[in-house]
Amino acid sequence: MSRIEHRFAQCKEAGKTALVTYVTGGDPNPDATVPVMHALVRAGADIIEVGMPFSDPMADGPVIQAACDRALLHGTGIKGVLEMIREFRREDQDTPVVLMGYLNPIEQTGYDKFCREAASAGVDGVLTVDLPPEESSELGAALSAHSLDPIWLIAPTTSDARIKAICAHARGFVYYVSLKGVTGAASLDTDSVGSHVDEIRRATQLPVGVGFGVRDGADAQRLATLADAVVVGSAIVSRIAEHADDPAGMIAAVESITRDLRAGLDQPLVEA
Repeated sequence: MSRIEHRFAQCKEAGKTALVTYVTGGDPNPDATVPVMHALVRAGADIIEVGMPFSDPMADGPVIQAACDRALLHGTGIKGVLEMIREFRREDQDTPVVLMGYLNPIEQTGYDKFCREAASAGVDGVLTVDLPPEESSELGAALSAHSLDPIWLIAPTTSDARIKAICAHARGFVYYVSLKGVTGAASLDTDSVGSHVDEIRRATQLPVGVGFGVRDGADAQRLATLADAVVVGSAIVSRIAEHADDPAGMIAAVESITRDLRAGLDQPLVEA
């Protein structure tokens, strides 16, 4: 059983919705990421996504684009991000870690080398935003060889047939993008989210996480009964940006927003 599978099993047994939190590796500087990861766990995160900085993060809104820019200014790449995760693992062997990013740096590294080094560092899953499942056989084989879970995105516009095809490639969990647009955009339509999550669940027994557009505990609360996990990125990354020159303030702000999200998930709204 992978760390991701085990964590979802723990959450299910406890009757809670998993909180998946995102940070960009190396933002605002390479020394900040590991302390932020530990702060996320202390405040209630169940799984951490770590973004691999990329020069053209097409699925991300301005908040995460700026985070990538800050990280790249410090020269952070895949090697540096894996070192951060390796350091995180010295104290935390339990929290699942998912790498999120784009294909080009992985391809440049080499699929087998990337997966081998990621697994060695303590990574549990990989989400490659711009790689369609139909073209994923080579990377998929490398992920499987190194016991890494491939995490796939499903959009509001994804057809039934394609949902089934995507779910057939997935392990760990399936990530439903709750809106049309980039990270941090628009507002949530919970009726639409619930309908699409139900559709995905008819195609897979994997947990379904919902992300994009979750800003605070109130948003998390509205989604808590609809999904197995809620994924939050821009709301956390914006707190990091606000306190980029104040490490203590950064940790406090990250813990505060994470506790708010955790509280929302633990007190879901119940329809009258």
